[in-house]
Amino acid sequence: MEKYDLIHGQLHLEGFSQDAEWNCPSPLDPNQILACHTSEYWNKIRSGSWSRAEERKSGFTWSRALVLRESIIMSGTLGCALEAARGGIGLNIAGGTHHAFSDRAEGFCLLNDFVISAKHLLNNTEINRILIVDLDVHQGNGTAAMTQTDDRVFTFSMHAETNYPFHKESSTLDIPLPDRTTDTEYLKRLEMHLHEIFSRFAPQVVFYQCGVDVLSSDKLGKLSLTMRGSKERDRMVLETCRKHNIGVACAMGGGYSEDVSVIVEAHMQTFRLARDLWC
Repeated sequence: MEKYDLIHGQLHLEGFSQDAEWNCPSPLDPNQILACHTSEYWNKIRSGSWSRAEERKSGFTWSRALVLRESIIMSGTLGCALEAARGGIGLNIAGGTHHAFSDRAEGFCLLNDFVISAKHLLNNTEINRILIVDLDVHQGNGTAAMTQTDDRVFTFSMHAETNYPFHKESSTLDIPLPDRTTDTEYLKRLEMHLHEIFSRFAPQVVFYQCGVDVLSSDKLGKLSLTMRGSKERDRMVLETCRKHNIGVACAMGGGYSEDVSVIVEAHMQTFRLARDLWC
């Protein structure tokens, strides 16, 4: 998508190359993928042996470049997660592939970056309580399904009730919102639930899926947040984490407004807030 190159360019333009450490990830070790995805599925997408129905469900036309790109995105989010485990903040320009299941692709997501990264932290660090805050307009159905039996991972999804996916999985906490929910109601609910989750679960690390398809201008969204509301949403999540001295791994998720400059500016708000709070 065009937005990724534009965000990268804007980050350099605003001096993030001086203020932050940049990482250009290599493809992820396949063993880390196989810790979360089935070998049959991984072999299928590596070889391109999808059926036409599977390809349509993924949203992509298969290519080797597509699989390589997805593996690099997974590695980028893992790098962010490792930074978060050290108490810092890491932001992936891409990522947030929350519709991928262990054995199938859905909704432009082939592999699930948050689940892969969570599994790595749980197996290889002292981290044993991870909170996934998914505020993309679409429910993180793959993430929910892949973590349902692991009480070390708390999944919180606040999404448009009538939007994709039409069959929702069960997150630890789902907050379905009616169409055209505006800033005031959205932020009120978010503040209340964040407070409850942090008090009850006491996460050690937060993964934040900060899709900007919650904007009223979004072609695939059904909510009505303003640019200011999207910024306050990000501020609420990031300031809550900073207040509790908890590291954060962010993935940009969705954003489909007609005007790509709106998408870029909405994502840049997240980066600017992260710099203000952690740098």
